[in-house]
Amino acid sequence: MELSTQPVTALPLQPSPAPPPLPEPQRQPLSNGVELVQLDLPQAPVLCLDFWCRAGSATERQQESGLAHFLEHMVFKGSTSLAAGEFDRRVEALGGNSNAATGFDDVHYHVLIPPPAAAEALELLLELVLQPRLDADDFAMERQVVLEELAQSEDQPEEVAFQELLRRACPDHAYGLPILGRREALEAHEPEAMAAFHATHYRADRCCLSLAGPLQELQLLPRLEASALARLPAGGGPWQPEPLKLQPGECTLELPRLEAARLLMAWQLPAAANQDAVVGGDLLTTLMAEGRRSRLVQRLREQLRLVESIDLDLNVLEAGSLVLLEAVCDPGHLDQVQSEVQQVWSELMETPPPEAELDRAKRLVGNGYRFGLEAAGSVAALVGNSSLWGRRHNLQAPLDWMDRWDSARLSRELIPLLDPQRAFCLRAVPT
Repeated sequence: MELSTQPVTALPLQPSPAPPPLPEPQRQPLSNGVELVQLDLPQAPVLCLDFWCRAGSATERQQESGLAHFLEHMVFKGSTSLAAGEFDRRVEALGGNSNAATGFDDVHYHVLIPPPAAAEALELLLELVLQPRLDADDFAMERQVVLEELAQSEDQPEEVAFQELLRRACPDHAYGLPILGRREALEAHEPEAMAAFHATHYRADRCCLSLAGPLQELQLLPRLEASALARLPAGGGPWQPEPLKLQPGECTLELPRLEAARLLMAWQLPAAANQDAVVGGDLLTTLMAEGRRSRLVQRLREQLRLVESIDLDLNVLEAGSLVLLEAVCDPGHLDQVQSEVQQVWSELMETPPPEAELDRAKRLVGNGYRFGLEAAGSVAALVGNSSLWGRRHNLQAPLDWMDRWDSARLSRELIPLLDPQRAFCLRAVPT
C-alpha cells in the first residue's frame, strides 16, 4: 500500500460545548411544614422515593445507644396495617426494591419503583416508616440480628481499628461512638423506648421527602396531603448536632488476626453547612490520594513501594467533616510511611500545587459528581439530604463553587488543616 505524501491541512479545533446547567429541584411544603423536594428526570427508567429524617445515632441519649439503627431494622418488620415481610413482597411485586441506611446525623429509607406504581409504593413506604408496629416478638428476634451485626463488626480487626480511631479522635462527641450501639444498651432496649424515640424524632420539622425520576405525569401531592406524612406533628425545632472538636494525638493498637499494619489518621474540616469548603476539601483529598498521579499514591505506592494501598476520604458531617486516611503496609514500614505523609503535607505547604494538578482534581471531582447524577437514586439522596439540612442550592451549584478554588486559596484555607500535628494518628499492628 502506497502512503500519500500530500500535506494534510489540520482542521481548527472546536471548543467542546458547555454542558447544560443541571435542573433546579422543586420544593413545596406540605400543610404541616414537611418539605417535599422533587426533581424531574424524564429519561430515568425508575422513580426514587426517598424519606429522610434527622434521626441518626448522634441524636441518641446515652441510654438510647443503638436505637436509631435498631429502629431502621424494626421499621421493615411491619406497620399497623402491614404484616412482617408484606412491604417487601408488595414492592417487589410492583417491580421495585427498597433499602435504608442509618448514619451519624440522619437516616433515610428509599424505594426504586417503575413510575406507574409510584403512588402505591409511596403509600406503602410512608405507612411503614411512620407507623411501625414494633411487635414484641419481632423486636426480640431483630435484636439478635442487630447483636450479630455488632459481633461481626467486633470480629473484624480493621473495623475495630477504625472505631478506635474515631473514639480517640472524637472522645467527647457522638461521632466517636459506634452507630451500631453498645452491646449492653442493645440488650436492655424495649419496644416502648423505641416507640418514644420514634415519636421524638420522626416529626414534621425533622423530616423531608425527596422524589427523583420521571414525574411529569404523576400527581402525588394530593395523596401526600392525605397521608400520614401530612399529619406528623411538629416538635421542638429541627435537631442540630453538637459542634465537633477533634482531639489530636497518637497511639498504637495491637490487634490479633490483623493481616497487615495500618496507619490511620483523622483530621477535621469544616462542617457540611459550609458547602463551599466541602467542595474544596473534596478537591484537596482528590489531589492528594485519588489515582496513581496523586501525591500520596505516587510517593508511597508507586515510587517508594511502602504501602499496599492508601486512601484518603472526606466524610461530610453536620457537626464537622472528617478526613480519614488509611495506609496498609508492612509493620516495619510504619515509621517511614508516617514520615512521608508529613513530608507530602510539608511540600504542599511550602509550594502551592500547580494549577494543572488542581485542574486534574477538578476534572475527577466534577466527572464523579456528574456521573452520580445519572441515577434517580443518587439524585434523590443528594437533594433529599440537602433539603433535610436546609441547603436549598440547585444541583449546578457545587460545580460553580469548584471554580472558586485555586491553588492559592487551597493553600491558604484548607491545606493547613491537614497538618499531621492536627490529626489523631493510630498505628494498628498485628499482635
